[in-house]
Amino acid sequence: MVNVEQINFHHLRYFWAVAKEGNLTRTAARLRVAQSALSSQIHQLEEQLGEALFRKEGRRLVLTEAGQITLAYAEQIFAAGGQLLSTLERGRPREQVLRIGAVATLSRNFQESFVKPLLGQPDVRLCLESGGLTALLLRLEQHELDLVLANRPAGRELDGPLRSRRIARQHVSIVGPRRLKGFRFPRSIADVPMILPGRESDIRSEFDALCEQLGVRVRVLAEVEDMAMMRLLARDTSALALVPSIVVRDELHEGVLHEHCVVPGLFETFYAILAERRFQHPLLDAVLARDEHDLLEVPRRPTPKAPRTS
Repeated sequence: MVNVEQINFHHLRYFWAVAKEGNLTRTAARLRVAQSALSSQIHQLEEQLGEALFRKEGRRLVLTEAGQITLAYAEQIFAAGGQLLSTLERGRPREQVLRIGAVATLSRNFQESFVKPLLGQPDVRLCLESGGLTALLLRLEQHELDLVLANRPAGRELDGPLRSRRIARQHVSIVGPRRLKGFRFPRSIADVPMILPGRESDIRSEFDALCEQLGVRVRVLAEVEDMAMMRLLARDTSALALVPSIVVRDELHEGVLHEHCVVPGLFETFYAILAERRFQHPLLDAVLARDEHDLLEVPRRPTPKAPRTS
């Protein structure tokens, strides 16, 4: 068994550099060391650990499973070392980077509310990225992201341990650009075209099930995955839109859009997904400690009672 005292951290840093670059020749040139010397030191690290860290695929070096684990720990080790030096030199951390991934369909208004406590802080830099949930969770597991925001919890997309923390939940509303006299849910939604979330959305599935239960047939004008596009269509057409209120928060405040009703029993839930790590990013406490009402910040009307069904 290898003791931690036996690990050569110089070798580990060379491994880390090659793993990030994916090419031995380019890494050797960048570090200004002989390629043979760089290769030798990585082999010595592999002998110490008793595992192969790379395998060749054509001209590329690809991490083995052991290599991926080693890289994850190397990232933590060198990040902690940088924080240590910064703290000792200045008495406080230097610029801290928080990397957040958000599913592409998530409300931009919600994302802005979530990171609001960090905006304007002098030593904080945010990296905000969007994508599909599975791809984002893979990057989270590989330490390329610190947190993923989603509107569903992590399932079994990956083998690694992930924690899904519910941070907010809100009702879903039916909104439109003009007031409709005598609007009543669900009767009135059969009279005008509607803009609905795409069929992969949990909101859409639950809304379809509710309409089926109530015997209402909806006239679908558009099915939209992206909430930012739904916001534009809701504002610029005469159709009704099924959206969480935070998506159209500004338009509701300004009177550009009107909330005709809150759909009874229909919610969107927001999750923060984290990987199990010994050392979580120190900035996460600030954003995860927010109150749900601060994150949503949407004035709300009373929820109507669901109509009785026979």
